[in-house]
Amino acid sequence: MNVTRGRVAWCLYDFANSVYASVIAATIWGAYFVEAVVGNEDGSGDLWWGRAISLSMFVVALTSPWLGALADGRTSRRKLFTVFTLASVLGTFGMAWAGPGDLLWAFGVTVLGTIGFEGAMVFYNAYLPELARPSERGRLSGWGFAVGYAGSAVGLLAVYPLVSAQRYSATFALAAAMFLVFALPALLWLPRETPHAHRATMRESFKSTYATFREIFAQPSLRWFLLGYLLYIDGVNTTIYFSSIFARTTLGFAMADLIVLYLVVQVAALVGSLLWAGPTDRMGPHRVILVLLGQWVLVVLGAYFVQAAWQFYIVAIVAGSGLGAIQSASRTYLALCLPHGHEARYFGFFSFCGKAASIFGPLLFGMVSKATGGNQRVASLSILLLLLAGLAFVVRARPVMARDIDASPQAG
Repeated sequence: MNVTRGRVAWCLYDFANSVYASVIAATIWGAYFVEAVVGNEDGSGDLWWGRAISLSMFVVALTSPWLGALADGRTSRRKLFTVFTLASVLGTFGMAWAGPGDLLWAFGVTVLGTIGFEGAMVFYNAYLPELARPSERGRLSGWGFAVGYAGSAVGLLAVYPLVSAQRYSATFALAAAMFLVFALPALLWLPRETPHAHRATMRESFKSTYATFREIFAQPSLRWFLLGYLLYIDGVNTTIYFSSIFARTTLGFAMADLIVLYLVVQVAALVGSLLWAGPTDRMGPHRVILVLLGQWVLVVLGAYFVQAAWQFYIVAIVAGSGLGAIQSASRTYLALCLPHGHEARYFGFFSFCGKAASIFGPLLFGMVSKATGGNQRVASLSILLLLLAGLAFVVRARPVMARDIDASPQAG
């Protein structure tokens, strides 16, 4: 395997799917869906957007542990990675045909695009232990997020003229094309698996999934970490999915202003990912996660009290600086805990925890917003509860240091 080429391809995929994350999930499509397709005067747009995201996360949560086990057992990781990526690209192209009142179509392509995007991450994350030694995983993980935030910035700049001209169909088509083009190196260059003498059946993969579940939850430290991750990443993901909608509805941002706002967030996230990459290896991901969760609590409180656009920019910068960092540190913590040869199935459960939690956060936000007549400030308090509950679990997890793994016989 050409390790350098594999690392470049791996990082470029983060660039590619960040175009989707920024243009589709976090800014333009979310706001367009809520306002233009559904209408959000009484919170109905928030409710349907939350339902679409929650349904997508339910499907990914339900299937990702089994798919991870299947990928390990049938040497089909890259095939499944490709299928989910292309599904997300197809869903994004489909958004170009959604107009006012086309709720069923918009709902369907949102679910397809989100399932593809989130499902591909199960297999993408599982490549990390194969591409880097334990002592390098924090850096490579951080570099991946940093390149991803660069992709977000490039994607947003590319669609800015189209959004300013209110050419939304062209916006979504361009985002899909960029996703596909920059994903190609990963689809072609990431390493193929070594063929197994025995190819697992689907029944064996289900058994393996159950065995992995028991194996993970027999380890107290990993159990507490994943329970905490399930909660706090729900808060982070809900913030991502509703931040632009909050800015648009509550603070009156124009659609083009959402791009400027998110570009500021991406710059902060890029800097934050790079600054925290080294400390994640030196201090350990556990300590970094605890510090960043404290930062996220302050972000949510700030969003609740913010009144002016410039205040929201400050909150967004603080949030951005901890966005990629907390995801990278979480990914690194698991990468330091998993046994060799079980990468995909462990990251399948990692995805399961993140996506299972994300079933409830967006749905809860939308329900609270609808119940309070569209009061998104009150709805944001549900995110605070998720973060605090996650923090309480993570405190109980055992710190893991890369140097301890490097000293083991399997390292290398």
